[in-house]
Amino acid sequence: MEKKFKVVVLSGGISPERDVSIVSGKHVLEAMRKSFDAVGIRLDENRLPEGLVQDAVVFPAMHGDYGEDGTLQAELEAANIHYAGSGSLSSRVCMVKPAAKALMKFYGLPVARSLEFSAENKPAAHTLAELFPDGAIIKPADKGSSVGLIIAHNADEIAEGLEKISEGDWMAEEFVRGREFSVGVIYGEASGIVEIIPEGGVYDFQRKYTAGTTRYEFPAKLSKQTEAKIKDAAQRAFEACGCRDFARVDFILADDEKSDFIILEINTLPGMTPTSLLPKSASCVGYDYESLCAKLMEGAAKRRNAQKD
Repeated sequence: MEKKFKVVVLSGGISPERDVSIVSGKHVLEAMRKSFDAVGIRLDENRLPEGLVQDAVVFPAMHGDYGEDGTLQAELEAANIHYAGSGSLSSRVCMVKPAAKALMKFYGLPVARSLEFSAENKPAAHTLAELFPDGAIIKPADKGSSVGLIIAHNADEIAEGLEKISEGDWMAEEFVRGREFSVGVIYGEASGIVEIIPEGGVYDFQRKYTAGTTRYEFPAKLSKQTEAKIKDAAQRAFEACGCRDFARVDFILADDEKSDFIILEINTLPGMTPTSLLPKSASCVGYDYESLCAKLMEGAAKRRNAQKD
């Protein structure tokens, strides 16, 4: 790959996931310096930094608002700066969970039953309890990393959860008990399957980012048939949502492996610390952290070089 360009790793921004983004950015920058002329820029506001040159290629180690919702990508496109990852429209679609679910459902992919609502027009607790008699997962419709996640097992807990909601757009989904998995997709090809085993059975924000609260198995212990089906679904979800370069697709498989799985969500800018899920998934197919970071730049480099030709 040509290396005569500067890689700019962006991290930070203003969102609930700023701290995670900074950690991702630190490790990505260290890895990128092994293969490229790389610099890091920490964003302290949600806008492009001054001085970005068109000849640079950006790796957005960004999570949450601005980084994942397509705004950053649209600004880079307007400035004619190439970057790694999905385009602005796909990024926005995947950040807005109901939109991504609609596309995946249109493609015939399995997703959980759900109901979307705004804080100003919350459904009655008994309505959700009737829709989801086995419990509900209530979460913001356009946030990542389980920010604001509410687990409600019965009507009383649903009512308590709804009382906490004061602003924004939300989504309630049926609660499916089972094994949780994550699959990295790199240039349209599924990597290894990672099983996520959190303490207490709920993979919330705390258990994602607190050491020792979640155990991981990769590659996951699954039958060859189930493994093939999940990988195929991950690749189809990547295609359905118009993703580019890389993404991570999360699944849940009902307690009985003979039952169907469902797709929980797709993440276009997954965590990139060395212990994050995408590096774990990629390690199953032979990538160490440094080679993975270099691989994730290939698409942006090719787009940049094609424009130069």
